Amino acid sequence: MRREVSLEEISDGKLYRSNDLVKADCRGCEGCHACCTGMGQSILLDPMDAARLTAGLAVDFDTLLGGKLELNVVDGIVLPNVRMEGEGERCVFLDRDGRCSIHPYRPGLCRLFPLGRYYEEDGFSYFLQIHECPKKDRTKVKVKKWIDTPQTAQYENYICRWHFFLKALEEIAGNSQDEELVRNISLYVLKTFYRTPYHQMEDFYSQFERRLHGAEKLFGLA
Repeated sequence: MRREVSLEEISDGKLYRSNDLVKADCRGCEGCHACCTGMGQSILLDPMDAARLTAGLAVDFDTLLGGKLELNVVDGIVLPNVRMEGEGERCVFLDRDGRCSIHPYRPGLCRLFPLGRYYEEDGFSYFLQIHECPKKDRTKVKVKKWIDTPQTAQYENYICRWHFFLKALEEIAGNSQDEELVRNISLYVLKTFYRTPYHQMEDFYSQFERRLHGAEKLFGLA
């Protein structure tokens, strides 16, 4: 989900790389779960998020769609997001104590917060969102430690590949007057990258690249 705002409005004005130190560490949040409420449809899942969740919860993707996740149109493409519920619009994965019940396999956007990604033509940098987290006494932490995902370079390459693939599909959908084509693009993305299980005994990135290569050929993006 792209945000049409300037970095000066929402950040400390700096761009960070994975080895940089940034004031993002809330020391376990100390009982705060403000970032887990009122997020609407913004906690989007990428394919790795889906693979992590299904493996961690030992359920298939369609089971998650039965209650924990929902589908919404994002920039012309239907994508899954974590559902909020109740009067307080709480994340469905919060437990009674306001703690994350899926922390070891939480989505990438949750790992990232309060950082964001700033995309350029050849990749992306990280930035610190200054208005989103109520904690004012955060400490410095290395970016790659904060996002808590092994093989940082490979992960960042995957994030880029997925971002620019979606961007290309959004352009196709946005330029098409064929409603059936637009619908079929979303159905293909959901089936290929989310509903089709990822084998836990095989490297995720290899599986993703095979699926992405097939998709790029299908849509003339290769």
